[in-house]
Amino acid sequence: MAYEKANLSQLAHGNNWKLWVYTSSSDNIAAINSSGYFNDAANMLDVRDLIIVADTATPTTHFCTVLSNTGSVVDVSDGTAVAETDGD
Repeated sequence: MAYEKANLSQLAHGNNWKLWVYTSSSDNIAAINSSGYFNDAANMLDVRDLIIVADTATPTTHFCTVLSNTGSVVDVSDGTAVAETDGD
């Protein structure tokens, strides 16, 4: 699939840093963390911004940071998985 603008929301900002959430029901983290996935958001995302990526189909949640943004090509980190288990 592809990036969906309506699924990227800014949650907070301050000190030249922004926190975002991106939700997808069709793309997994391997697709989302690929270079170029967020190109259409290049004018909004800055290097070091944090994106909480929620894949609602799997379900999984990852914390990804913006590694680079040339103004047209955005690359994010592979992401750190958030454990979503319940041991009781």
